[in-house]
Amino acid sequence: MSDDLTARLETYLANSLSLPDLEVAGLARIPGGASRETYRFRARHMRDGQQIDRGLILRRDPPASLIETERTTEFRAYRAFHALGLPVPEPIALELSTDILDRPFFIMEEIENCQVGSILSPDPYGAHREKIGQQFFASLGRIARADVDAIGLGDLEGERDPAKCWRHELDRWQKVIEEDEREPQPIAHAALRWLRRNPPPPAPKISVVHGDYRTGNFLYDEKGDMRAILDWEMAHLGNPLEDLGWALDPLWSHGDPSRPAGTIARAHAIAIWEKESGLKLDTAALAWWEIFASLKGLAIWISAAREYADARNADPVNAFSGWYCLAFHNKVLADRLGAA
Repeated sequence: MSDDLTARLETYLANSLSLPDLEVAGLARIPGGASRETYRFRARHMRDGQQIDRGLILRRDPPASLIETERTTEFRAYRAFHALGLPVPEPIALELSTDILDRPFFIMEEIENCQVGSILSPDPYGAHREKIGQQFFASLGRIARADVDAIGLGDLEGERDPAKCWRHELDRWQKVIEEDEREPQPIAHAALRWLRRNPPPPAPKISVVHGDYRTGNFLYDEKGDMRAILDWEMAHLGNPLEDLGWALDPLWSHGDPSRPAGTIARAHAIAIWEKESGLKLDTAALAWWEIFASLKGLAIWISAAREYADARNADPVNAFSGWYCLAFHNKVLADRLGAA
């Protein structure tokens, strides 16, 4: 990483945190990331005669992204759920100006000595999969339970009418498909027609929807403790079943759909979610949101393929998403529509 970016980041942090002796070291980009450039670095300064050496994460807007998202939303979600006691990194600073690092960015703490589970691994959690699965679905239930106004997120983008939030999200992703498809997408359009002809019941409540709660978006340590829920940039208000349907999607099951997220049995996962959310699951409603989840996946992968083909973002994750993930969700959707 260029010395220029390091110097500019160092100056910004020293001024914004009122730490004139602060030094930035080891700035390096972390591969991947659909909608942000992510870097890790060390921030060092003296306090009461002792050197403080802290790992931090920089999340900067890229020139183009797989998903159009709002960095202010992500920062606010980190702040709200960190305060609520969920395993979420502490947010440090948000900067919307392009004068500092050329594009908007925010900084949060780094959760160290942890790893993520790759969707390509058949068993990423090993002996810890039961423990991780329980925490994974319990945390999702706690997100659903949170009162959106009490945690200061009642003004997030989304639809607060329980009877209309499904249409708001379906309209959003239909627009993505129609704007970004490079070739006909018959399965996606068949799903759109089915979802509109068979609307779900009203949401049991309006919650903060994480928007991308899945394998790969949380950190866990060697003891099997879930340490950080990441990537809140798609957070919005809506039906909490949207998150549950996405978390249960077969793409994140590591080859075993009976164990969502590659962790615990589906019935156990849902029971934990019900207990922590305080909600009783409507299975017919969940079936609608699971079809929606696969359609949403298609929309994201279609957008990824467009970004890569148009040379707006050459990150290999876009090529992979536009190939493997697109084909995967086409098959899942075709199977689900055939059984509906």
